[in-house]
Amino acid sequence: MKDENVIHFGRIAAMLPVKDMVRAHDFYTRAFGFTKTFENGNPVGFMILKREGAELHLSLQKDYDPPPFNVAHMIVDNADALHAICQSEGLRIIKGLKDKDYGLRAFVFEDHDGNRIDVGQPI
Repeated sequence: MKDENVIHFGRIAAMLPVKDMVRAHDFYTRAFGFTKTFENGNPVGFMILKREGAELHLSLQKDYDPPPFNVAHMIVDNADALHAICQSEGLRIIKGLKDKDYGLRAFVFEDHDGNRIDVGQPI
């Protein structure tokens, strides 16, 4: 491949549509420890949350109808702890926590806006 055809990618972040920006911000910062690093609009229509190498982009979509499939995948180092947080927050667990044959301890939860998020921990 010629050098002029080489492409280096930077960050790619999950975009989560949310019906209530305040509720989404409060949940992801309080329960998961994310920090707001950017917001835009009045009222806020877009927000960036970060924690370590993870980044979530929240987009206000008041009429959002969530799809019946996973919209994001999180890799963590303690799936059991994140699963416990999801349960304590009363979130719907779509697929229960278990070791998968593809090398991850994984589960799927649904956030307050119906976004299905797949969580995995390398075994």
